[in-house]
Amino acid sequence: MSLLRSLADRDRVFDFLVPATSPVDVRHGPILYLEDVTVSFDGFKAINRLNLTIDDGELRCIIGPNGAGKTTMMDIITGKTRPDSGQVWFGSRHDLLAMNEPEIASLGIGRKFQKPTVFEALSVFENLELAMAADKRILPTLTARMSGEIRDRIEEVLVTIGLAELRARPAGILSHGQKQWLEIGMLLMQRPRLLLVDEPVAGMTEQEMARTAELLTGLAGKQSVVVVEHDMGFVRSIARQVTVLHQGSVLAEGTMDQVASDPRVVEVYLGAEDEEPA
Repeated sequence: MSLLRSLADRDRVFDFLVPATSPVDVRHGPILYLEDVTVSFDGFKAINRLNLTIDDGELRCIIGPNGAGKTTMMDIITGKTRPDSGQVWFGSRHDLLAMNEPEIASLGIGRKFQKPTVFEALSVFENLELAMAADKRILPTLTARMSGEIRDRIEEVLVTIGLAELRARPAGILSHGQKQWLEIGMLLMQRPRLLLVDEPVAGMTEQEMARTAELLTGLAGKQSVVVVEHDMGFVRSIARQVTVLHQGSVLAEGTMDQVASDPRVVEVYLGAEDEEPA
């Protein structure tokens, strides 16, 4: 009964798993473009004239203190929150502010939340199979016959996320890190052009963190990856370009060494991080 209930909720839980249906034109600019985006909640500006561009195939890390606007930024990109003003474009054709959440997901924007959400009673393989299903209704999903193309895609993703040897294991017995990789795999089944990944290494062991770093850096180039993370050691291990948010705006941008040596960043963020107890 619990399995049927979880399957009945799958459209609610994984409503972002929608096959891409529209090409993204990046011939004339970045894959993601935010200009002068502002959003207020009860008078508080969570995002304040934010300007941000992400190139096609880029791996970008977003850091900043709590309340800097990182989650709100991702909410805006995915259509969960509507800004008060500004522009948000996916490629040169798609105005994300004119689209709803399913429409945005259909363009190839996938979001990985901090807490992994997988079907624990199903195997790793079955989780990936469900993520691939074109018809999300329960009965067609359960009765659909797997094509060779889908099987090949699942095998490819299993290797990418490092769970090929665990394909038959129930997802519920995986470690925390393995569940994170499985959910990333479920997003990869949809061949997204942009992945938004929220605090992927929270609660992981050092070994899992190293594997996650390898996974995310390996995805860059195949798709654009935006990683929001607080662990500065992990950010340094994967960062190519880092954006620091503060009070809803970009405070600094550059390599990790460049932002780490910026006095403004040290004052509002990195200095506070160093003062936290071990």
